Amino acid sequence: MKEPTEIIFEIHEAEEGGYWARSLGYGIFTEGETWEELKQNIRDAIACTFDGGEDHPRIVRLHFVRDEVFAL
Repeated sequence: MKEPTEIIFEIHEAEEGGYWARSLGYGIFTEGETWEELKQNIRDAIACTFDGGEDHPRIVRLHFVRDEVFAL
């Protein structure tokens, strides 16, 4: 049995609100106004990119990146 493939997305909060996502290792970019919309858009983008082929990822990992700056 073939190991399930995994795809990792780096998630950022958009300055204008909502979120944007970029896959690591693939040219997939998407965005969403809410967390749930973002996840659905990621599913849709993966489906369009891999078209259900054998190399279609089975696991999606979301890595939320939060940049925070403060003064001392």
